[in-house]
Amino acid sequence: MRIDLTDLRPGDVDWLVERHGTLYARDEGFDARFPALVRQVLEAFVAGHDPAWERAFIARSGERRLGSIFCVQGPEPGVAKLRLFLLEPEMRGQGLGRRLLAANMAFARDAGYRRMVLWTHESHRAAVALYRRTGWRMLHAEPRVSFGVPVVEQHWETDL
Repeated sequence: MRIDLTDLRPGDVDWLVERHGTLYARDEGFDARFPALVRQVLEAFVAGHDPAWERAFIARSGERRLGSIFCVQGPEPGVAKLRLFLLEPEMRGQGLGRRLLAANMAFARDAGYRRMVLWTHESHRAAVALYRRTGWRMLHAEPRVSFGVPVVEQHWETDL
């Protein structure tokens, strides 16, 4: 199957909100606040991202969407933030996540970022293992209640 990594296209925002909401409700028990947050993040990106510093990657096979990852400006100059990393369940374990992560990090590096950060949950075991394998370091973890369920939030970084 040929898979292309494209920029956002019409309909992608609604797809990302729906897939995040559906998959996180099913797999994590997240409530309706999660897709609402995803929509806020996406609307802010669409309204004001700077293409020199920020990019969306949507993995597609033809018109079928398979996953996403975003690079946005981080909390301080020189730091990028990874956001909205998602794979359709049938695409997990096939190398697409590694490809999306590599493309996102290469974009950040080429844009001039020195470091990249992300926030995730420890329950995302495959993603956490991928971050470790690709040189990311966990900065800290803390138990919280997010989107109606107990989670352990993790904050990670890597040098670019």
